[in-house]
This record gives sequence, structure tokens and C-alpha cells, in this order.
Amino acid sequence: MSQRTLFPCPSSPNCVASHATDERHAIVPFQYKKSRAEAKEALKAAIATLPRTKLVEEDESYLHYEFTSLLLRFVDDVEFLFDETTKTVHFRSASRTGYSDLGVNRQRMEQVRALVSGKL
Repeated sequence: MSQRTLFPCPSSPNCVASHATDERHAIVPFQYKKSRAEAKEALKAAIATLPRTKLVEEDESYLHYEFTSLLLRFVDDVEFLFDETTKTVHFRSASRTGYSDLGVNRQRMEQVRALVSGKL
């Protein structure tokens, strides 16, 4: 199986990614202490508490969710990649359409960070 990677963010500001190097898109990844399987289940449980989320793809080290906004039904793609070597969860959260997201993707990922704090 080839090593899965997350796509870089586009130049537009409606994306954050833990592997980005520029200030506009960069965000700190999550760390985990439990086994990858346990950490993944804890992350899934946290995301299940958020509204309008749908898990669209999963494998042993990867999760892909769709988050739909309440009013305009915009869809954001949120991907998580578990790196067992470094016990790191890298992620990318990006709007499918539009240019600016008014910081929504970054706010969401900080909300997820707070939800999983101490649980991974």
C-alpha cells in the first residue's frame, strides 16, 4: 500500500493544514499517546458530537469527513492522517468552493483540538 499524503492547501485562505509551512495555512498537528486505533476512535467520537458531519472514507490511518455549513450548505473536506512513527495526527481542512472562509476551517480544527485534548 502506498503511503497516503494530504494535498497542500491552495493559495486561497479557505484552508488550513498541519503540514503547511506558510503562516496563513499552517496549524499545529495533534499528538496522540494511545494506540493509533484507540486514538482514531477517540477522534471519531469527538467529531460525532459536531453537527452536520459525515464520514466518507476511512482506513487504518486515514479519515475523511465532510462538514456542511448550516445556512448555505457549503461543504468543507476535513482529512486526518495518523503517523504512527511520530504519534502525530496531521490534518487538512479546506472549503470546496469560494475563496475566503472567514477563518471557519481554522476555528473548526481548534474546536476539534479542544474536544480531543487529553483523549488521544
